[in-house]
Amino acid sequence: MKNVLITGGNGLLGQYLNIAVSKKFNIYTTYRNNTGNCKKFQSSIIDILNENKLRVIFDAVKPEIVIHTAAITNPVPTVNQTAKEYFEINVTATKNIAQLCEKHRAKLIYISTDLVYAGYRGSFLKENAKLIPVSLYAETKLVGEIKVRESTDNFLILRTALLYGFGLNHSRCHFQNMLDDLKNNKLVKLFIDQFRTPISLTDSSFIITDLIGKDFNKETINLGGTQRVSRFELGEMLCSIAGFDKNLLQKITMDEIPNFPKVQDVSLNTEKLQSLGLKSRSIEENIREFMVQVAATNA
Repeated sequence: MKNVLITGGNGLLGQYLNIAVSKKFNIYTTYRNNTGNCKKFQSSIIDILNENKLRVIFDAVKPEIVIHTAAITNPVPTVNQTAKEYFEINVTATKNIAQLCEKHRAKLIYISTDLVYAGYRGSFLKENAKLIPVSLYAETKLVGEIKVRESTDNFLILRTALLYGFGLNHSRCHFQNMLDDLKNNKLVKLFIDQFRTPISLTDSSFIITDLIGKDFNKETINLGGTQRVSRFELGEMLCSIAGFDKNLLQKITMDEIPNFPKVQDVSLNTEKLQSLGLKSRSIEENIREFMVQVAATNA
């Protein structure tokens, strides 16, 4: 069994990866603040800016695969976040990890984002589409991609679409907040003018796990679903399947949110992913599964 090192194992995607990857491989997962489910696996706390600690972990784990999910992911910085922090964590740490992967001959799977693409060049963008990130988050993830390519020849870059589902432990995502508000008969404001190809947390973790076993590298792959939807349309699907009141959904545009980085359409073409025999389930299938989980939890 291959040794797999996961950074950001306490994050929204990281916790799902801990579960999925550990079923097929030996994992060592890392966290910084909240532990999430990391304590259920071989794990340790680490500041990924600490190069010495990174070297110690690489020497001890001897990873053959490194899945690098750790990042600052807020599209808009919070009050206490600076551009320097974004670049240190999303760029500098990524470069250091990529260099350690090269030294240890480990394949790096780098989790990037669909938001690196230009949002005005049409729909279902292929991996060679124009790249114009408009947020600090997306800009630093794209520079992180460049550092990966400069530092190692053994990598996969996954440009990941909007993730939806239920966060584990402390982690949450927009979809979960939307579901909770609808359950409590609260109004939910949703964009009608941004389009993406969402992929569930479960499907993304399974696909990434399957990619570990694929013998190829130096590739950039779109990791997303096959359905192009706005947040409002995603809300309509949830209401239709779960029986929530669609009148609770309120249409808004990106212009109504001050300082919001406007990205109109970063829906992904996933033909390359599908050519590897990997494909996500439909949004409807996933939502039905989520609602079964909700019913089981409330029983």
